[in-house]
Amino acid sequence: MLTEGDSAPEFTLPIAHDDSKVGSFTLSNHLEEPPLVLAFFPGVFTTTCSHEMKTFQARLSAFKNAGATIFGISVDSPFAQNAFRERLGLEYGLLSDANREIIEKYGVSMNWEKYGINAVAKRAVFIIDGDGKVSYSWVVDDTKTKPDYDEIVATVEAITA
Repeated sequence: MLTEGDSAPEFTLPIAHDDSKVGSFTLSNHLEEPPLVLAFFPGVFTTTCSHEMKTFQARLSAFKNAGATIFGISVDSPFAQNAFRERLGLEYGLLSDANREIIEKYGVSMNWEKYGINAVAKRAVFIIDGDGKVSYSWVVDDTKTKPDYDEIVATVEAITA
């Protein structure tokens, strides 16, 4: 698992974004937009994940005012993610790690044994600065625990101050 001060592994993933489009997102191409908040979540259309992504949406202006850009990451296809984005009214992009490479690189892969599902993302948040370093790391094994959104905003504000 990545911790503060580690270099964030480079990646390119499909991104579900504006108007149900699917594009491509490469981490290094977005480092000029720091800090980047990468919010890993187990799966679209699940209760806790829906609540978490809606909470990021509700606080989107606070993140933007602090200078951060948010991206959700799950192993779902970008097409499922777009349907999820539309249903929840999300205005930020979701990255599709359908090949499960990034959850491995970031050390956040888990088996959701309760449902017999292997290799989904743990609930995790990483903040990446303009140098590609991890400035904040929060990872839990419990799929019901949600991040401390105030702490994430405060960390972003400290980075951009």
